Amino acid sequence: MATSGSLEAWYLNSCRKHEVEPNSAVLSWFTQAKVQSSQNEKRSITISLDQLKDADILPLKDVLMSSDSSHIHAVDLFLEFHSDLGTESVVDLMNGLNAKLRVVDLQDLSLGKEFLRDLCQGSLACQVFNLRSIHIQKLDMVGNFLRLHTLNLDFCTSLGSLRRDCFSCMPNLTRLSMCETRISNLLTTTGALSRLPCLLELRFQSCLCCKETGSCPGLEGQQKLQTETQEKDETLVSEGKKASRNVSITLKNFVTHHPSPICFEKHYREYIISSLPGLEVLDNFPIRMTERELAKMTSAKYYEYLPYMRRHKESVVSVLNKREMGTSGVHFQKPFKPKQLYPHRNGQNFFLRSLCAAKLGSSTWPLLHPLSNFNHTCKAENKKLRPRQFEYHPSNPSLMVFGTLDGEVVVTNHENGKMVGYIPCIGAMSSVLGLCWLNKSPSKLVAGSDKGSLKLLDINNMSPEVADSCCSSSGATFEDFEQLTSLHVNSTDDQLLASGYSKGVALYDVGSGKRLELFSNLHREPINVAKFAHHSPYMFATSSFDHDVKMWDLRQSLRKPCYTASSSRGNVMACFSPDDHYLLVSAVDNEVKQLLAADGRLHTSFEIASTGSPHNYTRSYYMNGRDYIISGSCDEDMIRICCAQTGKRLRDVYLEDESGNSIFVQSLRGDPFRHFNMSILATATRPSFKWEIIKVNCNLQPALFVVEGLTGG
Repeated sequence: MATSGSLEAWYLNSCRKHEVEPNSAVLSWFTQAKVQSSQNEKRSITISLDQLKDADILPLKDVLMSSDSSHIHAVDLFLEFHSDLGTESVVDLMNGLNAKLRVVDLQDLSLGKEFLRDLCQGSLACQVFNLRSIHIQKLDMVGNFLRLHTLNLDFCTSLGSLRRDCFSCMPNLTRLSMCETRISNLLTTTGALSRLPCLLELRFQSCLCCKETGSCPGLEGQQKLQTETQEKDETLVSEGKKASRNVSITLKNFVTHHPSPICFEKHYREYIISSLPGLEVLDNFPIRMTERELAKMTSAKYYEYLPYMRRHKESVVSVLNKREMGTSGVHFQKPFKPKQLYPHRNGQNFFLRSLCAAKLGSSTWPLLHPLSNFNHTCKAENKKLRPRQFEYHPSNPSLMVFGTLDGEVVVTNHENGKMVGYIPCIGAMSSVLGLCWLNKSPSKLVAGSDKGSLKLLDINNMSPEVADSCCSSSGATFEDFEQLTSLHVNSTDDQLLASGYSKGVALYDVGSGKRLELFSNLHREPINVAKFAHHSPYMFATSSFDHDVKMWDLRQSLRKPCYTASSSRGNVMACFSPDDHYLLVSAVDNEVKQLLAADGRLHTSFEIASTGSPHNYTRSYYMNGRDYIISGSCDEDMIRICCAQTGKRLRDVYLEDESGNSIFVQSLRGDPFRHFNMSILATATRPSFKWEIIKVNCNLQPALFVVEGLTGG
């Protein structure tokens, strides 16, 4: 049998062989193993990388990999402060130890990005991995971690997102801790965690007395005392209310520390518990059966598991087969009743919605890709197109128009990536902020810049490629509207509304370009957006920073609106649903609500958490007709998809570039022809980042959840 003494001798011989001075720290580790052996304990060695130099690695490996070391059952590696070891030496030592490696604890910040990338994409045979690093922005562990059962990423303060398959390589992981990180997205994070079949303990915030992820010992006594007190209470309370009260009281008394931003998401605990049925402990707080049942109820109240009230996931093949057979077989949340939101179980719409639910149910992450093919370089000025506003074509599914920061207007086929038309500049150097296609003349559109220039353009008269000189375009040039922010054409294509940094709006004749009226002082603050209804050429709505949204009728005097609806913050925009039944209003910092267009009564309030920023400008639009809404804000890196009828959150779309940096929403539109498709105008705080239009398909999954090519200038 090998002894620790023989290990010391082997080490000294190996040092002489490699002409290396023996390291006293290494000798002390072998001495400690001797003590364990004398006490009939399983021998383990704890290696402190802080005390090693590159020259120490070879002699140490010789000993640990020798036959005399067979009775060393485990080796733990720690890096607590700073190490002079090269990254190759650290990797070489880890690989050499292989199955003996039990704990790897790396707390040093000097290891660098390349070491961490190689570590995450390689193989690590340890059972416990503790890592603290400022270099990790996105968790992407795609190597081999089959023995790993505990992963601690506490205080990785740059970690902001999880890749879709980041946990697929660790099927035996049971404990995970991510306190004080930047992880914030509840839905996509839970989607990634759902791929861990053995996960029992999870932590995004911690109890002060607990170093591990398990249940806090102090809670056991507290819960026992609370149970005894409640047994003495003879007040008649229903079991459901009593259980809810018990859980809320205990959680209220439970103080947590070092929370990640995800902990401040509304119904954070309930959603995670209902989404991860095998989880036993969350944030050092045990999950009881009663809390699990209450979490399911809360989650069902505020979140949609699948679109259109579907309860169970179905494959696309199954839905198509049922359509061919003339059966539905679709599970609803409640027994079918005539007054349900989507009552008809037969017909094209029903199966289209079933197909949408099947596709979305199979895709946790959407497919995102930029319209990067349109980064054409202008011949004369050697610059790239920089989108500032865009609009889908109302009748041609393949066309999209976008205006640029330099005043250009570009019509593209966003399906095949080809340019259809280009206008170098619609006026003095300025940004295009307003675009609107005509309804009855599909080749024409109106474009407006922030300097007030307004033009009617025809794509038939545009150059099919980037040109240096302005091409002629048939139609009118309108009288200027200074500091324009929005424009909109009515349903009959004869009148145009323009609004901007003023308290009024201008009404134009589309055919002649003549200004018909200037309606002043409609609001107390500037009017951000003025929108005509989709089906009435006379009705329009205005939204203003004065907190009011007003409905107007051109057939009446505009001295008084049809009605006024108010928000608690300044309104950024408003838009009609495709059937004009509703008005969607977005105010600063995620205050989004749906009104009845007829009288302004509140129909749906979307409970989106505010950030506290007075500059977090929120924009929302309809998607899938009037069934869903999409909402994004300029200070946030996500799009929220909510049911328009219930307000329940369906999905979040998280936005980042290939380096893991957040990118932010400047504008967005739902694709009018494709369910659960949209486009987003995104930018970042970094000066080198270009404005980019990103297409999003929620029905498809990417190979990697990242927006490629978004770091260009």
